[in-house]
Amino acid sequence: MIIINSLISMGPSVMMPVIFFLLALIFGVKVGKAFKAGMLIGIGFEGISLVIGLLLNSLGPAAQAMVERFGLNLTVIDSGWPVGATIGWGSPIVPFVVFGALGINIIMLLLNLTKSVNIDIFNYWHFLLTGGVVYAVTNSILIATISCLITFIIVLVIADKTAPRIQKEFDLKGISFAHATSAVYAPIGILINWIIGKIPGLRKIEANPETINNKFGIVGEPLTLGTILGVLLGILAGFNVTKILTLGIKVAAVMVLLPAMINVLVDGLVTVRDAAETSLKKRFPNREFYIGLDTALLVGDPAVLATGLLMIPAALLLAVILPGNKVLPFVDLASLVFLIPMVTPYCKRNIFRIFISGLVILTLILYAGSDIAVHFTKAAEIANVSLPEGVQESTGMTSLVGGATSPLGWLFIRLSMLFS
Repeated sequence: MIIINSLISMGPSVMMPVIFFLLALIFGVKVGKAFKAGMLIGIGFEGISLVIGLLLNSLGPAAQAMVERFGLNLTVIDSGWPVGATIGWGSPIVPFVVFGALGINIIMLLLNLTKSVNIDIFNYWHFLLTGGVVYAVTNSILIATISCLITFIIVLVIADKTAPRIQKEFDLKGISFAHATSAVYAPIGILINWIIGKIPGLRKIEANPETINNKFGIVGEPLTLGTILGVLLGILAGFNVTKILTLGIKVAAVMVLLPAMINVLVDGLVTVRDAAETSLKKRFPNREFYIGLDTALLVGDPAVLATGLLMIPAALLLAVILPGNKVLPFVDLASLVFLIPMVTPYCKRNIFRIFISGLVILTLILYAGSDIAVHFTKAAEIANVSLPEGVQESTGMTSLVGGATSPLGWLFIRLSMLFS
């Protein structure tokens, strides 16, 4: 755990280059080329982190201003994914889940039950968050650990099943995404796309970025879409003209810079992936393997980013109109984009269909968050996490992004109540 905690504390920008440098050497890449590949991956992750940081830091104040402007008064605060990650990594089940997940992944690979080598260790917090809440309900390390590991297996299976479609749509050969926040929503995208495909009129709506660009020219380009959406969000937040225009420019910058940073990472990834493919095919001629990574590689797609921005005001509207909802969307409003990357290819990158899927996903999350808030808050207390400053009047906390409020996480938490 000392070694794992040290790696995690370094962050993906340091952890991933080390991992991929070692992988490259194992698969026979020369030292110089392996170093370059690892560094490109590290630089890519750092670039992605910087651009996503720009997005979150720009949208955060706008989202909070919307909450205040619309006068929302709900009793469960969305405390955000950083709190969720702290709860996950701060729970007593960490060593059992981390080593258990690594062992299960190896066994499933040996038995040909999975193709994915999930090295996205930092995002194990998605599983751990569910387990942390289950532990708060049951006070049982065993039950909480089992919940996490079953979730890990299910998400690994989803990663395998979705990989071919995602690889084709996003041009990411040999990559899969065992990402508990995103993967569990892929079936919803499949279902919504099927339903819309059966509805006359709606099924003819074409709203993928390429179609928009062809119809509207410069207006449909990512930089213009980013500017328009940023300006609209600034207006909804009640910003002055200067702040509105600044937000428009920053969102446009994210739309342009994020794909560029992802390309840098992929350049390094290709070297390791090709060497791994050649080496593994010699040893396992009839097997195919995927490298499991963070869905941050997918959020740079214009369809994903544009829909993620539209989901911010939609989340606030749903919070008001959904009967029985107690959750106040807050910190995670800027991170909603991470809910939909794996939905996107199944909705044919159609922003309209992705957005409808996003509404369904948000509805499920808000109700799940309302239902488990008491236990989520207890899990936060166990991990020594307090309510964010300024929201002490709220009676509980939850998160919109993270495994606990996904349908799968909610199901395990509800089942665990049978043992409380």
